[in-house]
Amino acid sequence: MTADHHLPFIRSLPKAELHLHIEGTLEPELMFELARRNGIALPYCSVEALRAAYRFDDLQSFLDLYYAGASVLLTESDFYDMTMAYMRRAHEDGVVHTEIMFDPQTHTARGVGMATVFAGIARALREAREELGITSYLLLSFLRHLSEEDAQHTLTQALPLREHYADLWVGIGLDSAERGNPPEKFARVYARACELGLRLVAHAGEEGPADYVRNALDVLKAERIDHGVNSEQDPALMQRLIDEQVPLTVCPLSNLKLCVVPTLNEHNLARMLRQGVLVTVNSDDPAYFGGYIAQNYAACAQALELEREELMQLARNSIVASFLPDADKHRWLTRLDEITV
Repeated sequence: MTADHHLPFIRSLPKAELHLHIEGTLEPELMFELARRNGIALPYCSVEALRAAYRFDDLQSFLDLYYAGASVLLTESDFYDMTMAYMRRAHEDGVVHTEIMFDPQTHTARGVGMATVFAGIARALREAREELGITSYLLLSFLRHLSEEDAQHTLTQALPLREHYADLWVGIGLDSAERGNPPEKFARVYARACELGLRLVAHAGEEGPADYVRNALDVLKAERIDHGVNSEQDPALMQRLIDEQVPLTVCPLSNLKLCVVPTLNEHNLARMLRQGVLVTVNSDDPAYFGGYIAQNYAACAQALELEREELMQLARNSIVASFLPDADKHRWLTRLDEITV
């Protein structure tokens, strides 16, 4: 039996994707198309040469290529095309709701206007809501290798757009290089966002230690931890995650590709799930890591010997961990309960 054997059942499960960087969905074919459209010369001669570069030693080696790829995104249409391509893939995988992270600083630093970024992504999300029935939220994410002052400026730039995108923009996140950039570096901008009523998530415990997870919870007041796989370093923290049902948005194929785990068989997803941690499965940057959400579920089902009921529990967890209104959560959880194993 192969991982693909699990795909039909996995795709039938209504699920939410909660850890997805929209810039990380930019497939090489579209990257080259946008580069031609915008007259940008990429440092690769072909799609095949670019794909061959997707061999990463760690998070930073991926980020270097990720930011280079984002250079082709210049116009509202570019952001629209990228986002709509992801939404169609998500729909095929049974995603009914997605909470998308985007990195404005990656674009504003190149002279692309904040309004352009919002407009292109939002147009695709609103169309997907009408045409595909997928709901979505936006999480404006700060680049943690930059200063908190830069993050504050980014939030200030975005706030005038909040009313126009009130149906989509619900929260903030924190991503990019974790090492040497602890959560407490961004305490003040998170406190400001909290006062503004924005939902709070943060990357922690991917390459950083368990202490980063604890400080994301205690200092940043994060409601959900992106990654969090290193929480196992601290038994007391693990018990807290279980007791408080703090969601972890785990990205197995990303962890494998970035050498967080040596093999998928050694990933702690199943162990945490069976201990009662509110873990979810997500694709992170699927264009770079070789699998969208259904492939992540299927690879874990194969490598970790997950039962169908456990796959259903992961789908349930994704709905529970989302920022959807309670009525919408109840609707999708009821739908999941109707599926026979």
